[in-house]
Amino acid sequence: MAVLVPGGAGYIGSHTVVELLNVGKDVIIIDNFSNSKPETLDNIRKITGKDFKFYEMDYADREKLEKVFEENKIEAVLNFASLKAVGESVKMPIDYYINNVSGVLVLLDVMKKYNVKKFVFSSSATVYGEENPIPYLESMPTGVATNPYGTTKIFIEQILKDIYVSDNEWDIAILRYFNPIGSHESGLLGEDPKGIPTNLMPYIVRVACGQLEKLYVFGDDYETPDGTGIRDFIHVVDLAKGHIKALDKLEKEGNGIFIYNLGTGKGYSVLELVNTFMETTGQKVPYEIIGRRPGDIAVSYANVDKAKEELGWVAEKDLKEMCQDSWNYIVKSK
Repeated sequence: MAVLVPGGAGYIGSHTVVELLNVGKDVIIIDNFSNSKPETLDNIRKITGKDFKFYEMDYADREKLEKVFEENKIEAVLNFASLKAVGESVKMPIDYYINNVSGVLVLLDVMKKYNVKKFVFSSSATVYGEENPIPYLESMPTGVATNPYGTTKIFIEQILKDIYVSDNEWDIAILRYFNPIGSHESGLLGEDPKGIPTNLMPYIVRVACGQLEKLYVFGDDYETPDGTGIRDFIHVVDLAKGHIKALDKLEKEGNGIFIYNLGTGKGYSVLELVNTFMETTGQKVPYEIIGRRPGDIAVSYANVDKAKEELGWVAEKDLKEMCQDSWNYIVKSK
């Protein structure tokens, strides 16, 4: 029995595939390389010494997706095939609703047809909106998201809750990510978006290596100690291991819908991250403060007690390791 990983060549997906292979899972990846590269697949093989099946396709292509389910014995699905940039979602809401919501509906419908009912969903801290107090708890109501990306996550969480009510044979884990950064310690996997990066760390490292002139910091007038936004940065390898723990729970306990925050439980400002990167790597990162970015909030960090108690999972890597591993990936990929 295999685990299907849509978006498995992407940033978080590829790191999770490594952890799945490391614990002995058979893996099937599907990816259309819209925001990833084919060489990532070879790098996964180099890191793990293991192979896997791969289909180049869009996960929303029902005909091709059904073929994948017909040709393989699939026990669970971990979905990473979402578009994920907050700022981009404000400019391209239709693309986000089509890919993230319509795509996952196709996936879930095909899963139902082939009686595959274990599903781990990549959600986001953005579902908490602006009304909930910090730190965010899983028991808090999901708010009104400040951007279309977050709204797609709210919609899909509700869809999953409705599916479970209709059929409690489903085993569903909803994982609310905070801000993944960092890279695999090998330097072979990392965040490598096509075009100008929309996330903070890939932008920082491209400024540090001279690919981009300077970093633009969106806003220094938030009600925070240095005026810049505060986020809960988590190492992508810690995040990937959280998926293994969640899948483990579904396999051992089953028949439930479970929601977990995956973060460190600590908040760092944008400028704290920039300064830590410079101190850790010795690289200069020129930056310029500009206006706030649409869809951003001032402060976001997690309460992670539930994941610790129920999954036995905690983030282990600190901010310096996140910075060093991010830089290591850029150095090795030159």
